[in-house]
This record gives sequence, structure tokens and C-alpha cells, in this order.
Amino acid sequence: MDTTPARPTSVYGATKAAQEMVCSAWAAATDTPLSILRLQNVYGPGQSLTNAYTGIVAMFSRTAKQGETIDVYEDGNITRDFVHVDDVISAMAAALGPPVPGERVLDIGSGESTTIATLAKLVASHYDAPEPLVSGHFRDGDVRAAFADIGPAKEQLGYRPIWSLLEGLDSLFSWIDEELRQ
Repeated sequence: MDTTPARPTSVYGATKAAQEMVCSAWAAATDTPLSILRLQNVYGPGQSLTNAYTGIVAMFSRTAKQGETIDVYEDGNITRDFVHVDDVISAMAAALGPPVPGERVLDIGSGESTTIATLAKLVASHYDAPEPLVSGHFRDGDVRAAFADIGPAKEQLGYRPIWSLLEGLDSLFSWIDEELRQ
């Protein structure tokens, strides 16, 4: 459930909001049921190891695996909801079930809030990399805190994320180790 009005301050956020509006307008004009799934920070095997907008977990992992220091932005207390790709696939499959009338908007995440500093420490520890550095750097338009209210997805889709962050990181680390070995 939205608790913050949609007023994106980044191009990334604005394009996500615009995509939802386009889908909503089309669905209303064609009387088509619509399920919008708002995915949180998806991570897992197969994701980009270089794109900051689609894979901070993988980027941190690549940096740590190379023995480099992870740069943690702002004060490290930015929070995100990290959701494993398998949980996202399960939510998408459930949303493809019998359509509901009108439009529904559901958050898909783990329902847990994790600081970027915590994530960086977990990743660095796994790869025996240097302690992450809280640098104070920032990206314009970055959101300070974001995590999913998965209650409606549980009720409407039967969605139940099964991957803990630690288990999910292990699956990602295994994939990265194999991918970067090639």
C-alpha cells in the first residue's frame, strides 16, 4: 500500500510511474483487468553484474569478489527490500491466474527492510573483502527508504516469499562465482 505520494525525483522513478499510468489508461480504455506488480530490489542468478539500477547486490558482490572496497552511499542507512528472483517469478505466476475486475496494484518484495550498509557487510564478509566504506556519495533522486507491504499480495495472490536474504545471497554468490570463472 502506498504511504508516500508518487512524486519521482529521478528519471528512473518517473519512467516507472509513467509506465503504470500508460498501462492503467489502456486497461481502462479497453475494459481489461490489470495487475500491476511493483517489484522491489530483485536479485538472484542471471542478473546484470554491472547495472546499478538493476543489481546493487550483484554489483557489491562483483566488487567484493575482486577484493575491492564496496562504496556505501550516504550514511549507509538507506534501506531497501531485497527480493529473490524466484519469489518474483512465483508472484508473477500467481498474478496470471484468473483475472480480477478492474485494476490492482501489489507490492512484491520480501517485506523486510535491510540497510545498504548491512548488505555491503554481508557481501564483503562472504568474499573476505575489505570492510565497506561509507563514503557519503549519493545519487540525485535516490529514495531514502523503500520496502514492500506484501500483505495485499499475500491476500490476493497467496504470495509467500520463501527466500531469506542470506539464502538468496548464497544462491547469487554461487552463480557469480561460476559466471566470473568462465
